[in-house]
Amino acid sequence: MASYILKRLLLMIPTLFGILLVTFAMVQFVPGGPVEQMVSQLQGRDSGGERATASGAGYRGRQGVDAKRIEEIKVLYGFDKPVHERFIQMLGQFARFDLGNSFYQRKDVWQLVKEKLPVSISLGLWTFFISYLIAVPLGVAKAVRAGTRFDFITTLIVLVGYAIPGFVLGVALVVIFGGQLQWFPLRGLTSSNWETLSWGAKITDYLWHITLPVIAMVLGSFAVTAVLTKNSFLEEIRKQYVLTARAKGLSERQVLWKHVFRNALIPIITGFPAAFIGAFFTGSLLIETLFSLDGLGLLSYESVIRRDYPVVLGTLYLFTLIGLVTKLISDLCYVWVDPRVKFD
Repeated sequence: MASYILKRLLLMIPTLFGILLVTFAMVQFVPGGPVEQMVSQLQGRDSGGERATASGAGYRGRQGVDAKRIEEIKVLYGFDKPVHERFIQMLGQFARFDLGNSFYQRKDVWQLVKEKLPVSISLGLWTFFISYLIAVPLGVAKAVRAGTRFDFITTLIVLVGYAIPGFVLGVALVVIFGGQLQWFPLRGLTSSNWETLSWGAKITDYLWHITLPVIAMVLGSFAVTAVLTKNSFLEEIRKQYVLTARAKGLSERQVLWKHVFRNALIPIITGFPAAFIGAFFTGSLLIETLFSLDGLGLLSYESVIRRDYPVVLGTLYLFTLIGLVTKLISDLCYVWVDPRVKFD
């Protein structure tokens, strides 16, 4: 076990390096970088103007901007150094867990992530827990009643919910419950007077605001887990040990919950850590935009559009590292759930 963990930890280094290298190389050729955007602003044009060119290339739109001024802008954003030096410098910062500073928001990337986390945690955790609380019991019920009308109707509902995009449902919820009926607020995670409310009123206000976004995200997210649970239970129910347990006179309830349940939940439990950790960093651009929630999804989108490279690369490094670690934890859960699994 120790050698396996050590091997996986060592493999994370080249994996992380490769991801950062590919992403860093790609952003060097994306037009409309921070230098070009600043030049365009000085010339009175949009950062997406047709004369903007890639970082490091010649500036065809130099008319009206002094060459010395352009060099000062390059120094400001660090583009005066060769590409390989900038990459090595970035790796050195990341090794110290220094994600750098945003070009435009004048804040540390760590601070930006912390500011956006409350929204993403709220959406992610509520979606995660509600999805599992619905999906697992529904999957068990579908397996026990496989082939019945209940199974057919719930399968139809699950497939319809899975097929409807979350932002489409969100629009419908906003129009009906936020606009016409005015039962729920249309924007924000809390009301403007939230600080003056009592604790009970704060909780009520928070739940009042988070209801519609969570419904929009939950509808399609529990479908895969429900179907996986059903298929796992059906596979276990057909095995020989279940027939033996029934032949010994055990009730169907005992067979289901004492014998089938643990084995059938192995595929679900092993994915639980990754899903749980991922819930803290869930970012849904369309849902956040629709309900005016300032979370990680909106931060990532704006960073890419504005070519805020420290935020793009810093968050990529952070989330990739978290993803690799949670993947290792998920694999280790196989041994915890099923001792028969051996990594050798």
